[in-house]
Amino acid sequence: MRDLSKVPVTIVTGFLGAGKTTLISHLIRNAGGRRLAVVVNEFGTLGVDGDILQSCAIPDCPAENIVELANGCICCTVADDFIPTVERLLAMEPRPDHILIETSGLALPKPLLKAFDWPAIRSRITVDGVVALADAEAVAAGRFAPDLDAVEAQRAADPSLDHETPLSEVFEDQLACADIVLLTKADLAGPEGVAKARAIIAAEAPRPLPMVEAVDGIVSAEIVLGLEAAAEDDIAARPSHHDGADDHEHDDFDSISVMLGEVESPEAIAARIVTLAEQQDILRVKGYAAVAGKPMRLLVQAVGRRVRTNYDRPWGPGEPRGTQLVVIAEHDRIDRAAIEAVLKG
Repeated sequence: MRDLSKVPVTIVTGFLGAGKTTLISHLIRNAGGRRLAVVVNEFGTLGVDGDILQSCAIPDCPAENIVELANGCICCTVADDFIPTVERLLAMEPRPDHILIETSGLALPKPLLKAFDWPAIRSRITVDGVVALADAEAVAAGRFAPDLDAVEAQRAADPSLDHETPLSEVFEDQLACADIVLLTKADLAGPEGVAKARAIIAAEAPRPLPMVEAVDGIVSAEIVLGLEAAAEDDIAARPSHHDGADDHEHDDFDSISVMLGEVESPEAIAARIVTLAEQQDILRVKGYAAVAGKPMRLLVQAVGRRVRTNYDRPWGPGEPRGTQLVVIAEHDRIDRAAIEAVLKG
């Protein structure tokens, strides 16, 4: 039996825009009496996800229990950031009953699992489970590989093709490390899309995985918490494209932060983001905007050409009104001047 004094940790992974923050926001509000703590590993300089989650804080998960690490991938800054953060959470009174870690959408989960082997924390925490979120609509459309059968046939015919595109590798590594998969945006995918996504994931996963549909992050905490997987003890059973490498690279992706003034309307900034996705293959845009004549701050979340905006809170007294957006793309697609030109209209 595992040591019952260990605090369980759930790693929430998934591709860009799959709904990780939405899920964790729901779990914070519906934790079944658990005292939660949350660690957010943001990619880019603007801490959007941490800010969103702190706005959801409740007595069982107060704002001080929500910590953001914005200095790069957790597994690359274990000693400097991750270990001290976990130790601080474990020292809290009362101690959290459960810790949630939201990884960057670009993160490979397996190196993070290895961090739980560090002597400073191994005897005190355990990986209760790895939850991978997959956007059912995107997966059904084959966006991680245009034609999976063709890719596999090409690889089989040419032994020199020992890797796929970076996006496919990230997706497959997240599935390979998972204990359960949440199929998000199930309402957008529809029954046929969900069925197709299930088939694709089943074909890609190295072992059978339970798959649960979710809309707007709504799923029972009993389904994703309390798995008792002790995932740090079976790392070898979770294969990765990067096994055998001394380190893993993040050069495949890059991000920039763009600061603008006020925008005319939510529709105007959304249209510019759509143009950006179409012209420059931008993966993700997220941040805040100041809309002319509006007292509320506009939250902006975009995955490719799909853009969502909503007013999240009033601008604070003395808070400078402005627009701040993080733009994420594959490394060779980042052209700051071109991106800023589109966003400024």
